[in-house]
Amino acid sequence: MKQRPLIKVIIPAFNEENGVGQVIREIPQNLVDEVVVVNNASTDETARIARDAGATVLGEPKMGYGQACLTGMKYIAAVEPKPDIIVFLDADYSDYPEEMYALVRPILEADYDMVIGSRALGQRERGSMTPQQVFGNWLATLLMRWFYGVKYSDLGPFRAIKYDSLMALGMCDQTYGWTVEMQLKAAKNKMKCTEIPVKYRQRIGHSKVSGTVKGTIMAGYKILWTIFKYL
Repeated sequence: MKQRPLIKVIIPAFNEENGVGQVIREIPQNLVDEVVVVNNASTDETARIARDAGATVLGEPKMGYGQACLTGMKYIAAVEPKPDIIVFLDADYSDYPEEMYALVRPILEADYDMVIGSRALGQRERGSMTPQQVFGNWLATLLMRWFYGVKYSDLGPFRAIKYDSLMALGMCDQTYGWTVEMQLKAAKNKMKCTEIPVKYRQRIGHSKVSGTVKGTIMAGYKILWTIFKYL
C-alpha cells in the first residue's frame, strides 16, 4: 500500500436530506479523496444537500441499497486514478465518520483486505438498533460461522475494503443482501478480513428497513437467502 493511499467513500442515500450533509462534513478531509453519494430515487433534497456539502452526486432511479452501491462502484471504476481503498458509509448519521481513520488502519498497517465496523463490539446508543436487528445480526453471523467458518460479529454497513479486492468479488446483490454477500464472498475467496469496534447512535429520520414490518421481514429473508445461496 502506498504511503498516501487514495481513498474514496460511497454513500447510498434514499431520502436522507436531514443526515447526509452532516455525514459528509464529518468525513476526514485529509484522509479521503472523494465522497460519492448515490441518490437512490430520493424525493427530497438529498442530492442538493450532498452536492452543497462537497460530494460527487450520482443519480440511481432503480431502488435498492445494493443497486446504489453498485452504481457508485461503476462510477469509480470508470475514472482515473483508481483508489486503493473504498469505504462504504450510510447517509443517516448513525455511524461516526471520524472513525474512518481506525477503519482503514488494518488495511494500511497490516495488509488486510477488508475491515468491518462492528456495532456489536462497539458502543451502541440505547435504541440505535431494534431488537430484530440485533437478533438478525446474531443469527446471520452464527450461520456464517457454521457454514463458512468465518467469525464476524456484525453485518455493519460501515466498512472499508481494498479496491482490487472489492472488484474481485463480483458483487451483484441489488437489495438487502449486499453486506452479507460481500462478507461471504470475501470468505470464499480466502481474503484477509477483520473487525474493529465502532460507535453507533440513533439515526436521523425513519429507517426504511428496520422501521417497518415489511422492511424487516424482507431484509431478514434476503440475508438468510444469500447465506444459503453461496454455500
